[in-house]
Amino acid sequence: MNPHLLALLLAASPPPQRAQQLAQEKAWEELYLAYSTASPQDYPEAQRKAIAKPLLKGCETLVASDAVMAYSLGERAVAFEETAPGLRCLARAALGTDQRGTAEEALRKGLERFPKEGAFGLELGKLLLEDKDGPGAIAALTRVPPGTPQAKGAKQLLQKARSLSSEQSQARAQAEALERRLNGEEDTGSATAQPAVARGEGETRSTGLSYGSSLGTDGMRTRVNRRFVVKYFNNNRDFSQRADYEGRIVSALDEAYEHTRALLGEARESPVDVVLYTREEFRTHRGEAWANVAAGLYADQAIRINDAAELTQQTKATLVHEYVHAALDEICGGGHLLPTWLNEGLAEYVEWRYLGSEGPPRETADMLQAAARGGKLPSLARLSQDMLVRQANPALAYATSASAVRELISRGGAPKLLSLVRDVGQGTGFDRALQTHYGINVAKLDEDVQAAASRR
Repeated sequence: MNPHLLALLLAASPPPQRAQQLAQEKAWEELYLAYSTASPQDYPEAQRKAIAKPLLKGCETLVASDAVMAYSLGERAVAFEETAPGLRCLARAALGTDQRGTAEEALRKGLERFPKEGAFGLELGKLLLEDKDGPGAIAALTRVPPGTPQAKGAKQLLQKARSLSSEQSQARAQAEALERRLNGEEDTGSATAQPAVARGEGETRSTGLSYGSSLGTDGMRTRVNRRFVVKYFNNNRDFSQRADYEGRIVSALDEAYEHTRALLGEARESPVDVVLYTREEFRTHRGEAWANVAAGLYADQAIRINDAAELTQQTKATLVHEYVHAALDEICGGGHLLPTWLNEGLAEYVEWRYLGSEGPPRETADMLQAAARGGKLPSLARLSQDMLVRQANPALAYATSASAVRELISRGGAPKLLSLVRDVGQGTGFDRALQTHYGINVAKLDEDVQAAASRR
């Protein structure tokens, strides 16, 4: 990166005129870098609008040819001003970079903020149909206003969504009838299909539909299998809604287990509690401060997920992240024995890989590179003790920590890193364990992270 671009990136509040000039020059990368770390709150409303417009122009220009840069520009445009075109472009770019959770979030936000715009309901309906969410697709498609250009397409897709929803309802009805029979209740239904059940190693494992949750004394529904104890408040879900929700949650948790095991060579084998909250419930149980900064956390021997009422791709990624903490807790005999950067960095790295990348999102990677080249990368010593969310720049702290973990994994793979983790859990000091397993100290690792980030 040349000094001019670096100066743009590190400038606190570039003026709106600069955004307009760079857009006229079609200098899209420079435009993104100039405003990637700028805070919209530092500008009055009129200036935020003036900055958002050139950023949106860049997103719309590049979305078909360079979805990664288009996404970066779209994200910044929406940060400065949430407009209907901005949210639509962000959603398109997110889909172009396989960030389905982000695309869904942008479309839902657009549907709520701009209900007269038919594009949001139609595109969200298409996305949910692809995800086999019949009821969700119906809810989205029926919100496309009559008379809009998208109304005809929504009407056609509604037939597919209703057909899919009907098939899912029949499957749930069969499961409900089976549950009544298993509970000794009279079955007056006509369900003929039963889920296949395979037995092995002392457990009963369903290979089809199985919705065996119960209501606990704490008012939470609980579903247990060999690896997870899932808890959530019912929130007026009926049986079929509960069955669908639990099925998707257990599937996501199994995916977190399999992904972690495939990447690290091992995972947690003892059961772990997974508590799922809506945003309001998380605020009530964990406090306002945590609700505003944490997508999830592993605390008191339990994975706790914020805003899990809807299971988006980002929610699944958060489950993976927090599951790694639970696995480290078992492998190390207490994750708190590790430096914070290693504990959080490994979880962040595994999350990156789950989302299909070796590194952070584009905007975070650019910030990491700029900080490294500008000598502003936080040291690992600084990231060793306190929670990373309390750092001045949490995104940079997490990215730096995960980059350090990536450096270690590149020198012997995950098994070597987990061997170090076990040594620390058995009482070896971290500095000594790092020297024994990798032949370096923390200062050398700092230098290597700095060099790698600078040349990305």
